[in-house]
Amino acid sequence: MTTRRRVWMRWAIAAASVVVAAGLCALLVATGVLWPNRFFAAGYSVRGVDVSVYQGDIDWDTLADQDIDFAFIKATEGSGSQDSRFAENWQAARQTDLLVGAYHFLSFDSSGSTQADNIIATVPNETGALPVVVDVECYADYCATMPTKQQVRDILDPLLADLEAHYGAPPILYATADYYDSYLRDGYAENPIWIRSVFTPPTLPDGRAWDLWQYSNREKLPGYEGDEDYIDLNVFRGTLDELKSLRASGQR
Repeated sequence: MTTRRRVWMRWAIAAASVVVAAGLCALLVATGVLWPNRFFAAGYSVRGVDVSVYQGDIDWDTLADQDIDFAFIKATEGSGSQDSRFAENWQAARQTDLLVGAYHFLSFDSSGSTQADNIIATVPNETGALPVVVDVECYADYCATMPTKQQVRDILDPLLADLEAHYGAPPILYATADYYDSYLRDGYAENPIWIRSVFTPPTLPDGRAWDLWQYSNREKLPGYEGDEDYIDLNVFRGTLDELKSLRASGQR
């Protein structure tokens, strides 16, 4: 074998090894075995999950025993949709030691006041519950063509006002990075921010500190059986007492 061919073979083997290693890493990430954010999230002691109908039947006693402190449960979407498992999840989760809150998926196709009516009719105003979360992210055609900032705020602002008036605490705002940058940055100072960043630690473009961080959507925990194999994990920036302090004064 000539020297040139030997060099070529070494490069080919090295390139093939890189491709195989990259493919293996991608597979490990896709299945949740390897998740870069776990290292960074380990620095926060207050941890929690968020769930919806897709986690199916949840054994809340088992789930609550997985070194988690809080859970947010999907309740509503838009002006007329309710998560079919919300009521049973809410009742069972509230019987554990977890801090529990509900979340609403914001629609850009109906008014803030009618969405508030849907939430208020669905989510109990109970002592000790965490503030309602409003999830601001894309769906359907809005993932390709984002709504205008004015369109979002015309819906979001009255919704937040109605929820705070009813539940007694500023709602939490959940957002993806692009939606935070487009609609929430430099505003909503009274609303705690829950940011989704599943590959790297988050930073907010306006320099604000986030309050909650969804760092993984590829975790598996004992205690649920549904169409979705994975469960989202989150951390809170602060102590457990500080998380409790987000509740309205009348709900403590």
